[in-house]
Amino acid sequence: MTLSFEVGRPRVPGVEARAGKFPGPSLIPALNAIQARLGWLPREELEELSRTMRRPLYEIQGLISFYPHFRTTAPAKVQVSVCHDLSCWLRSADDRIAEIRARYGDDTEIELNEVSCLGRCDSAPAVAVNEHPAPAAGIDALVAAAREAELDEAGVTGRTEPWPNDPYPAGSGLASRYASLRALLAGEVSAESVVATLEASGLRGMGGAGFPTGRKWGLVAATEPGGVKYAICNADESEPGTFKDRQILTDQPHLVIEGLLLGMAVTGAEQGWIFIRHEYGPEERVLRAELAALREAGVIGADACGSGRRLEVDIFVSPGGYILGEETALLECMEGHRGEPRNKPPFPGNYGLHGRPTLINSVETFADVPVILQRGAEWWAEQGEGDSVGWKFFAVSGHVEHPGVYCVPMGTTVRALIDLAGGVLGGAQVGAVQPGGASSNFIGPDRLDLALDFGTLAEAGTMLGSGALVVLAEGTDLLAASTNVLRFFRNESCGKCVPCRVGSTKAHELLRETLDSGSGTLDEARKGRILQLEETMRKTSICGLGQVALGPVVSVLGLDKGGAAARPQPRPGGSAEQPDR
Repeated sequence: MTLSFEVGRPRVPGVEARAGKFPGPSLIPALNAIQARLGWLPREELEELSRTMRRPLYEIQGLISFYPHFRTTAPAKVQVSVCHDLSCWLRSADDRIAEIRARYGDDTEIELNEVSCLGRCDSAPAVAVNEHPAPAAGIDALVAAAREAELDEAGVTGRTEPWPNDPYPAGSGLASRYASLRALLAGEVSAESVVATLEASGLRGMGGAGFPTGRKWGLVAATEPGGVKYAICNADESEPGTFKDRQILTDQPHLVIEGLLLGMAVTGAEQGWIFIRHEYGPEERVLRAELAALREAGVIGADACGSGRRLEVDIFVSPGGYILGEETALLECMEGHRGEPRNKPPFPGNYGLHGRPTLINSVETFADVPVILQRGAEWWAEQGEGDSVGWKFFAVSGHVEHPGVYCVPMGTTVRALIDLAGGVLGGAQVGAVQPGGASSNFIGPDRLDLALDFGTLAEAGTMLGSGALVVLAEGTDLLAASTNVLRFFRNESCGKCVPCRVGSTKAHELLRETLDSGSGTLDEARKGRILQLEETMRKTSICGLGQVALGPVVSVLGLDKGGAAARPQPRPGGSAEQPDR
């Protein structure tokens, strides 16, 4: 895949620092291909890539050093990755890691690494053997298969019945799906009416930003009419506890792709991408099969659905890094740069991929569009509880009997969702909950009747975030749990801005010193230092990672909770939007 680059287009204010960046095409797909073929990136291959693409070797080395997926040394025959983040930690990951080290630590054929979230929190503690994901209990069989080079590709586990947001009957095929797209391309529905319906429905960005979807589509459609535009589905969920998009991609590839294609047709984009994390290999294969079928049927291509319009969708595989969930870091990656967030404004809707207007929405957001267009804005609004609208997917993990993905009416209470997941393990009481993933502040057992919605959770000092509800049983060390979360943010900081890079490291050192001392309680001096660091990071970090990294820690200290979410960022016209993740 080649990404084009426009030269000579006037720069807009706020992007002057980008003038010195290397123009495309992006080298990342080529680096991914080399590593997929060889398992690593040998020096001679990089030199050949440099010669072929006429790009300096130091540019290539700069990319490799930034992205954690790239290797510059040959891997062992068997690579074992074990997750140590919150959902797995709550399921005794530390004990499993110790057992695995004792069993395989001296084996020269095996390379063992502790890693951040693999997106398999429903099978915690999660492992991957040669990128084959599985619960830790299945590691021995996978290692044995990998030794003999007999490790099969991992499959996916899907549903037989459609989720509530799927307008198509179970077992329906391609011919009866993509109805909203066909109607739009046939002129039976106008782009303006699609935007109006989405605006009336109240659908908001489900990746954590919460920006009104219809308004975003309208803004991108109105920007440079007739010019080159792009659309991107952000499928890079990689925050601890978050795996709902993985299940949506498995069960509803048709809805995700139809929503993306509708966004392209409405805004005037001819090229779209699904940006997916490299750990989602099984789900990537599901998407590629669906796209191949669409091309064969003429639904996408140079003459999409016989409309004379070009609509093409490709897949861009992430080279790793939680920061790429932030929309501008994602754009930097796709352009072939280090994934460091941009300052805003300008926003991607005005100045996105290669400086062109770009529509970016999450997996769940795109998947909700077809049913809204078929059943109407009023129907969607009626699906929520109380004043809330629509359906909402949640990934539920931690100390619950049945971790998994649940689709419930928006506005469902925390308590009801925990009950749906079978309650707390062993009949224990709830000690605390993170309702919106690692970025969200913890709430106590006295807040279980909170409605899961953007406004109600924000008022309670936390946020809906990525739709990842992590349950901690009574008696769990909350300071240790929040320190585990902070370690993730410290490790995943891109390092671009000092407050995030230094602040997260300093705060983690303070917390680790306390936990390692055995006291389990911060003294007043350390509490004051943590609060000072939280305020500095929240107010001065460039993107949402640094702005929320210490919120979970502060929330368990019984102190002023500080930032419940990334700070609002101004948009043209005086409105504000939370930065995408």
